[in-house]
Amino acid sequence: MKTLIMRACEQTGRQVVVLIDEYDAPLLDVMHEEENLPVLRNVIRNFYSPLKACDPYLRFVFLTGITKFSQLSIFSELNNISNVSMDEPYAAVCGITEEEMLERMLGHIECLAGALEMTCEETRLKLKEKYDGYHFTWPSPDIYNPFSLLNALERKKIDNYWFGSGTPTYLVEMLRKFHVLPSEVGHSMQAMASDFDAPTEKMESIVPLLYQSGYLTIKGYDEEFGMYRLGFPNREVEEGFVRFLLPFYANVNKVESPFEIQKFVREVRFGDYDSFFRRLQSFFADTTYEVIREQELHYENVLFIVFKLIGFYTQVEYHTSKGLIDLVLHTDKLICVMEYKLDGTAEEALQQIHDKHYALPFASDGRKLF
Repeated sequence: MKTLIMRACEQTGRQVVVLIDEYDAPLLDVMHEEENLPVLRNVIRNFYSPLKACDPYLRFVFLTGITKFSQLSIFSELNNISNVSMDEPYAAVCGITEEEMLERMLGHIECLAGALEMTCEETRLKLKEKYDGYHFTWPSPDIYNPFSLLNALERKKIDNYWFGSGTPTYLVEMLRKFHVLPSEVGHSMQAMASDFDAPTEKMESIVPLLYQSGYLTIKGYDEEFGMYRLGFPNREVEEGFVRFLLPFYANVNKVESPFEIQKFVREVRFGDYDSFFRRLQSFFADTTYEVIREQELHYENVLFIVFKLIGFYTQVEYHTSKGLIDLVLHTDKLICVMEYKLDGTAEEALQQIHDKHYALPFASDGRKLF
């Protein structure tokens, strides 16, 4: 690296700009491996160390990555690194704002609208719902995912592109390590500024990783307590995240997973509930995820993931004055109150729903109650 930088500077007579994308990519696959992580970290450190000796030849170095490893672990010889991830002047440097999209891509939006047989305004709202919503500080403009947005405009199709670019298998390992349930991600998660800056190898919760990886973004800020509110940025991320988790919790592989969800949706639409529940039971047969299947939480996770993927509004452990409802399922026509009994009977579950008046909070709702 040193020779290349020096030669470029000498031949052009100008200082060199070094751009490194995904600086941490080699480390992600071994992030949960205590033996291999230090070894690979030393390799990466040796790769970046020549930058220090190249200082006279450099205009600046710009690094981007998913996670943050401590400066001492990788960049120990570089003492002038500045982390601008949450600095307001750089809030929109790695994305596309709506203003930029409308100013520079209006013709492409019109072409997409024609392909979708929608108006430009309807298309803009569809793009916003699917790909917008990132904030890297607060306040911040809404930032579109450039990879997904550009793919949608190029292919003239609104689809899930981001998860197709790579499968974040390390994420499952971290969910397992920190004992985080799928229903907990993206809802009522909070963090302080210091949490975002926590080195990846020293994390005490999964929140920094979910934020740094793009699965969560800043939704608001409580100035009094210095607390950021986090959530999914858009539908593409939320749907992709839940869809990715399904094979790790249910008896279905990654290839079959999308087709199984389509069958679920079709069965619900046509009212074929017998087939729906038979298919749901098959999901509990075995699991590739290392969870003790005798725990109610495992079944709760599978049901939550399936219902979310179908498109139902799902609430887990809904609080009432009498206790916690295991799961509440909302559709446009009905509300289902569910109580799980691992070792009990269906009659016992129904009796608990009746005795604790679990249906009472929804009594004034016009939808049918189950």
